[in-house]
Amino acid sequence: MANDVAVSPEELERLRAALPHDIHFGTSSWNYPGWQGLIYHKKYPKTGASGKMLAEYAEWPLFTTVGIDSSFYNPMSEKTLAEYAAALPAGFRCVSKVWDRITVHTHSKMRDKAHAGQLNPDFLNPELFIEAVLDPCLRHFADHLGPFVFEFQALTGKSKLAPQAFADRLDEFFSALPRSAPYAVELRNEEYLTPAYFAVLREHSVAHCFNSWTRMPSIGEQLDLPGAIGAPFVVARALLRPGRYYAAAVDAFQPYDRIQDKNPELRADLVRLIETAVKARIPAYVLVNNRAEGSAPLTIAAVARILEEQGGNKPARS
Repeated sequence: MANDVAVSPEELERLRAALPHDIHFGTSSWNYPGWQGLIYHKKYPKTGASGKMLAEYAEWPLFTTVGIDSSFYNPMSEKTLAEYAAALPAGFRCVSKVWDRITVHTHSKMRDKAHAGQLNPDFLNPELFIEAVLDPCLRHFADHLGPFVFEFQALTGKSKLAPQAFADRLDEFFSALPRSAPYAVELRNEEYLTPAYFAVLREHSVAHCFNSWTRMPSIGEQLDLPGAIGAPFVVARALLRPGRYYAAAVDAFQPYDRIQDKNPELRADLVRLIETAVKARIPAYVLVNNRAEGSAPLTIAAVARILEEQGGNKPARS
């Protein structure tokens, strides 16, 4: 159990050296006071220190990417982009969630009470994405742009799109986007994992984001689907154990300073995904959430140990 509550500086450096080239580990966001002593050595206020925390986050040996989740709720301002760019080392690539104004099909009470139940007129609006999200990032954050993740919350109810209709909408959307950044799609509807969906992604060099989520198949099951890897890069987000709800994990796992629900299947799936990327000679961005096992950094360290034990499928990081 000791390895699930602490990682020595010497072991971190050894694990980093053993990582396959172009495999990037990171976490879903970084604003967690419970990481004090694990990731952070300075003491930060609860708010107002995001940039300073990000700078120290990027110093942890196993982190070479990070998930920017706040951009799901609003596009990042020029000020925020500049702050984050100044905090990160050169070439440190981030995986940014796309503003939900573009990915929400029907407004919910939680996000927009005034329009709850109404269709979103900006669903998959390419002009809005380019103007509000892409162009500001290209101007102020270009050296740190990793994949943009279009996260589609579960589509339900009478207005729900059929799988073919969803694939067609994606095709139309990505046909209108410039290829100036990498894109990935994350689903919460298992029935959308169709050959048509994967064909659209392959046509536009868009990655399927392998996700571990409440009502989705495991990452390993997604990886087994024909055509699941069709882009020149891989994105994965280990969020929750399938069957578990987000709120329950939040309550159970805070303050995220130790492993509380070890998940060997998830770890094995992430290792296999990484091995697949290494064999294909494509980069992989692997993000882990605290709610997956209790502490994202320690889950990442555990996966890195497995890779080291198995020889890491070299070439290793220089």
